Amino acid sequence: MAEETIIPITQIEAPYGREITLQDVTHESGLKVMRVRIREGARFTILDIDQPTAAQWGSLMVDWAKKS
Repeated sequence: MAEETIIPITQIEAPYGREITLQDVTHESGLKVMRVRIREGARFTILDIDQPTAAQWGSLMVDWAKKS
């Protein structure tokens, strides 16, 4: 199994009992991604996103939050 180095970034308690965990993950190959892990009860959604996607997603979320 391939090794990966995981560094916790933060954990957020979201509405409706959801929990969002962000991790900095570096794979053995050198590939670096942000792991977004969303827990909803017993169900988990896990996304590994690259740096350009994280930057775009983050910017869009900030823009939306400022408008709301």
